[in-house]
Amino acid sequence: MSDGRFALHLGDCIEVMRTLTDASVDSIVTDPPYHLTQVSRGSHARTSSPETPHGRARIGDKGFMGKVWDGGDIAHRVEMWAECLRVLKPGGHLLAFSGTRTQHRMVCAIEDAGFEVRDQIGWLYGSGFPKSRNLDGDWQGWGTALKPAWEPICVARKPLSGTVAANVLQHGTGALNIDACRIGWPDGVAPSIGTPAWGGPAKKLTAAPGQAGETVERAAPNTLGRWPANIIHDGSPEVLEQFPDAPGQMAAQRQDGASQGNAVYGALRYVSTAPEPRVEAEKSAARFFYCAKASRADRHEGLEMPGQAFTHGGHMREVENLGADRGGNHHPTVKPTDLMAYLCRLVTPPSGTVLDPFMGSGSTGKAAVHEGFKFIGIDMMPEYAAIAEARIKFECQRIDQAEFERTRQPGLALEIA
Repeated sequence: MSDGRFALHLGDCIEVMRTLTDASVDSIVTDPPYHLTQVSRGSHARTSSPETPHGRARIGDKGFMGKVWDGGDIAHRVEMWAECLRVLKPGGHLLAFSGTRTQHRMVCAIEDAGFEVRDQIGWLYGSGFPKSRNLDGDWQGWGTALKPAWEPICVARKPLSGTVAANVLQHGTGALNIDACRIGWPDGVAPSIGTPAWGGPAKKLTAAPGQAGETVERAAPNTLGRWPANIIHDGSPEVLEQFPDAPGQMAAQRQDGASQGNAVYGALRYVSTAPEPRVEAEKSAARFFYCAKASRADRHEGLEMPGQAFTHGGHMREVENLGADRGGNHHPTVKPTDLMAYLCRLVTPPSGTVLDPFMGSGSTGKAAVHEGFKFIGIDMMPEYAAIAEARIKFECQRIDQAEFERTRQPGLALEIA
């Protein structure tokens, strides 16, 4: 399925990617299976069948919520990420979600395929419940799991062609779009240097604490907001409560004569005259990108439109009932569109192409077209591909309508005498 802005493929992601041209996509933003299998992933013999083309650790092995598609090992295969590397332009970035229990295997496979692992983004959220087996009797109060509260996102990059500057000039890839992803100031206005809202000292040392060094003026805060961090949060009270009330850099910024931090760092030089600790809206999490988990409206938006179909191999899949409660977006791990838009914007050059080898219900695709990028999506599950098509089409129609409204000339009013 393609309309010029997006191309959707139903099938095995490795096989589909082999049909793509070398260095033809600008970024990869994807949410692969986490492979939360019944056994720890290891060097198990692989089995395959039409129902489980990516293999399983053992017969009957399933993953998240008993889903067979999560029970294989595709996200842990070097060959899969090697295909991603091939289709990416030099310097292109890969952002891949994973589970805390299995992310190490995915990241190792990404690195072994030839990527440079650059960072890890943590997505923190308050919702979620512990999947724990609670004991009773003499061991009542003991369990087997912690409450899930974050997911890691691997940040990797295809090796550059020359320097970063040369790579960006030649391919448009290799750097992060910092200004487009800055975290806006709580009140929309950058604070003045040295004020409690800014938090930093008005001067900074050019030498380590305790050594002689001249001072230089600190650069003014960027009017666009804070530098994007490798933490993203959902704004929930559970998450905000885990952050301190932003009292500044406790060990390096103190009032004269205070001993705080000296036991750890030694005698500290007094470097600030700020009378109060840093103050930020909604505690210190205001310095991080905020994105709530997918709402019901976001999850189901666009699925009430009748008459859509997904074409594959000459077969049509009717999706008139996608808007029904159980026939809507029933994918169990839908990511919020705003989160995926932020990630696409961070690593994709203007008018670039985003690839998602594990498209699922299309959150990345919906976000990519919203941001003005082209999108290539792949998924092996027909029911999810149909949902993705409907959601992405709906977003394209909304963009077209907004553009029409923007460019429409007002009609001429007739004056009747």
